[in-house]
Amino acid sequence: MFFSALIYGIVIYFLNTTRNLESAILQGVIFGALFVLLFPWTLKKMIGKRIDTIVPELFENEKVEEEIFASLFRGIEGVGGKIFLTNDRLIFKSHSLNIQKGQTNIDYSEISSVGRRKTMKIINNGMKILTNKGQEYCFVVNDRESQIQKISSKLV
Repeated sequence: MFFSALIYGIVIYFLNTTRNLESAILQGVIFGALFVLLFPWTLKKMIGKRIDTIVPELFENEKVEEEIFASLFRGIEGVGGKIFLTNDRLIFKSHSLNIQKGQTNIDYSEISSVGRRKTMKIINNGMKILTNKGQEYCFVVNDRESQIQKISSKLV
């Protein structure tokens, strides 16, 4: 909140030089407080139900053992959804607000490595899965080390 309020206050101050500094700071604080309160609420309203209702298409005897909130890069789009670790494979299923929707299936036997990657080359929240066929799947996840360990434990 502090950072966004500070940036907003500075922008308001420099765009309207007739405004005094105290007014710009006050507007920045109000903007920051509203942003911190309204952004999570709006995000939950827009995506919350869509995330909770994501259900993968499973084989007959397949069971979901773990669900991980994630985004999968498909080209330049970061497609939001969930990774499902089943007894047979890794499944990524997108939520309905994405442009590129659908399910991506990766059999554990096809995975050659699971490793770390940086999102935008600076943020340590990326995970990369390479397959035996040379396909690369780049994900953004929370608690990356734990998720890598969960997937690695499934590999044959």
